[in-house]
Amino acid sequence: MQGAPCRRPPPRGLPQRRRRPQPTMTGPRLALAAALLCSCTSPVADANSWWSLAMNPIQRPEMYIIGAQPVCSQLPGLSPGQRKLCQLYQEHMVFIGEGARSAIKECQYQFRQRRWNCSTVDNTSVFGRVMKIGSRETAFTYAVSAAGVVNAISRACREGELSSCGCSRTARPKDLPRDWLWGGCGDNVEYGYRFAKEFVDAKEREKNYVRGSEEQARMLMNLQNNEAGRRAVYKLADVACKCHGVSGSCSLKTCWLQLADFRKVGDLLKEKYDSAAAMRISRKGKLELVNNRFNMPTQEDLVYVDPSPDYCLRNETTGSLGTQGRLCNKTSEGMDGCELMCCGRGYDQFKSVQVERCHCKFHWCCYVKCKKCTEIVDQYVCK
Repeated sequence: MQGAPCRRPPPRGLPQRRRRPQPTMTGPRLALAAALLCSCTSPVADANSWWSLAMNPIQRPEMYIIGAQPVCSQLPGLSPGQRKLCQLYQEHMVFIGEGARSAIKECQYQFRQRRWNCSTVDNTSVFGRVMKIGSRETAFTYAVSAAGVVNAISRACREGELSSCGCSRTARPKDLPRDWLWGGCGDNVEYGYRFAKEFVDAKEREKNYVRGSEEQARMLMNLQNNEAGRRAVYKLADVACKCHGVSGSCSLKTCWLQLADFRKVGDLLKEKYDSAAAMRISRKGKLELVNNRFNMPTQEDLVYVDPSPDYCLRNETTGSLGTQGRLCNKTSEGMDGCELMCCGRGYDQFKSVQVERCHCKFHWCCYVKCKKCTEIVDQYVCK
């Protein structure tokens, strides 16, 4: 498989809803879903989140009993609108859970060397009280979670796991060479984008807050970051091709749309985290920049409304776990260095035994045999 030099142009607004042979989430079913969502206008407690689908095992669709509504009613963390979407698209829930798991894993990778390392604390709130603060970290978490759902649903469509979608039917790129075939089974990022927008945003859109209030600011912040996460997946999806021909001559190529590795999505969103814009709510109920010297964020950018805690000490009120007991790098001057990671409290040194594979040799034919080597290394943990 080889990557092609051609790329799709970035989406202008929402992806076009293309007509396709497979039934999609359009027409009466989508209208019904929208009506169900609009009927829910009361504020919802933030104690639980759909992220908890990542922490609680979900039955495979083939395990469902037809018409068994309790499947959706028993899933924790869903808002009323999300629960009704679950009833309409019950088979999607497994993949929403998979998307949430990949998002949590990616968040923990991206912040593994930071004071806040995206730790999960329980099976319901997942990240705990720290998500109640509209900080940069919260912004990243919402974005990467929305991205995870787009990624998982898009792949499930391609793999034939969902009855309401199939392979991508996106148009042939204009810059694709004429002799290359277009139409392999691609990841259905258009459907994944639309479904993730309906499901993930449902919890925010069903709330009804006073215009200009802090609660409305947080709702708008969440919606902005959800959109930025979805657009990251959409933007990075690219053309992939496979060669055909005698003895690898590659006289013919078949191409299709393929999602980028999710690590690339995490890397992009981490860059957006570093350049996130501080916002505040106006009297008209819209987010505006705190500092007008900066450019207004686009729909691909992350925003936040509250300053971040320093995450140095354990704080039950903010949900900070602190950095006591965290491993640090004595020689690093970055955030993973002992001085910054330990917030000036100092650190303890201890020795640990590490076992690694070593002296590996290739034996004909065909296996590799290695020995195990032990090494005593110095490690450091924050006081």
